[in-house]
Amino acid sequence: MMAFSLSISELGFCIFFQVFCIFEMQLNHMAIKKSWLDKLNEHKEPKIKRIDIDFADIPAGSMMFIATPKLIDEYIQEIGFGRRIDSKTLRKDLAIEHNADYTCPVTTGIFLRIVAEANYEKLQQGKRLEEITPFWRVIEPNSALAKKLTFEQDFLFQQIEKERECNRIS
Repeated sequence: MMAFSLSISELGFCIFFQVFCIFEMQLNHMAIKKSWLDKLNEHKEPKIKRIDIDFADIPAGSMMFIATPKLIDEYIQEIGFGRRIDSKTLRKDLAIEHNADYTCPVTTGIFLRIVAEANYEKLQQGKRLEEITPFWRVIEPNSALAKKLTFEQDFLFQQIEKERECNRIS
């Protein structure tokens, strides 16, 4: 049998090296926080699922459409200047367009937030207002969703008012 001995400094280095390796492995596995634009542009496929139990305003047995942030973004881009559409109408339109009975209210809310935050991010990066998706045409400024946004609700009020004013002038 061979004896193996380490000095205190060698032992200390081995322990340090093991701790360092474990720390590095943990860092490599941690998710890097995505920007809102990353979340918007992430490739996801829409889905249709049959709902087995009543869910929100969707009865059991219904076919529920689960959109993507990109689909919500594209829908909002089609809303005309000065027009407003509520999220229920958005959900109904998407369900009809994708041959489903309903659109998921939970994911729609999440994706609306992603659309708003990503497009506000574009503004912060220097894009002009005309170059972003007009998310204020769907999000109610006093809604629970608006209160979760990282920017002030005043931004929504201002954009809605600007569009109203322009419509009055024309």
